[in-house]
Amino acid sequence: MDIASLIQLGASVIQGNNDKNTTSIPLDKISSALGNLLGGSGKMPDFGNLISKMQGSGLGEIAASWLGKGENKPVSPDAVAGIVGLDRLKDFASQLGISEESAKTAVADALPEMVDKASPEGSLLDDLFGNIGGMKGLGDIAGKFL
Repeated sequence: MDIASLIQLGASVIQGNNDKNTTSIPLDKISSALGNLLGGSGKMPDFGNLISKMQGSGLGEIAASWLGKGENKPVSPDAVAGIVGLDRLKDFASQLGISEESAKTAVADALPEMVDKASPEGSLLDDLFGNIGGMKGLGDIAGKFL
């Protein structure tokens, strides 16, 4: 799934959640804020880093469920600030004109779906390749070591 589709998916989840503060926000505004939160300027969200942070903070079982083929376990809104960073979360809330609590809930709703779709075979390898420019980027990196 490409970057735009992942961001659009996350924005749709946020717009369709149970928080009345986010359901009326235009989808393109949510997409823009979500893209900035998770990557910024068209960059692929760094889900590998997010998963690593989750594993380091005792949320490894939840992260594994997002990567696996079964049901995605929910993450608590309070855990989201530690995963994405409090400053980035505050910026996200500000861009959407919502409270930090609504922002935490929104991101907690979107992340499981986004990571799940970014790892259809249980791996974030495509995410890694996307972040370095695919096979050409991998070749460029390897060439620097030779």
